[in-house]
Amino acid sequence: MAIELGEAEGAEMNRYDNRLGLWGWLGRGRWGIERYAYALHRITGLGILFYFLLHIFVASLRVKGIYLWVGKGIFHGPIASVGEYLVFAAFAYHAANGIRLVLVELGLAVGKPMEPVYPYRTSLNVQRPLLILMMILLLVLLIAGGHSALTR
Repeated sequence: MAIELGEAEGAEMNRYDNRLGLWGWLGRGRWGIERYAYALHRITGLGILFYFLLHIFVASLRVKGIYLWVGKGIFHGPIASVGEYLVFAAFAYHAANGIRLVLVELGLAVGKPMEPVYPYRTSLNVQRPLLILMMILLLVLLIAGGHSALTR
């Protein structure tokens, strides 16, 4: 939705409403797979934070003599195994993508700077193969972790 400024502000100028909310953060658009990797990195970070807080709460129940993980407690069922695998998957993705982001931020995965001459070349030619390599590494970790979780 364009907002036109009046003559009082000088030349006419179109501004676009930038209040897209969650759809603007997750919605498909001109960004590509890197934007989804970014969104998933944030979501897994929040999930890991939630797990950490839940872990502190459950561990603090020991003070009251409540042990949820011994015997046939709540943490020995199939739902708990799936939850453990999801926590593992979130940790694995967050760690692998974090290593990729560190390489990008240190400038090791952006390529050499060059003069901007048309047709412009972007650093995506270097970053995208790194993202694909990270996804392959993540797939190997998820298969190994899934095998470990299912064979118990």
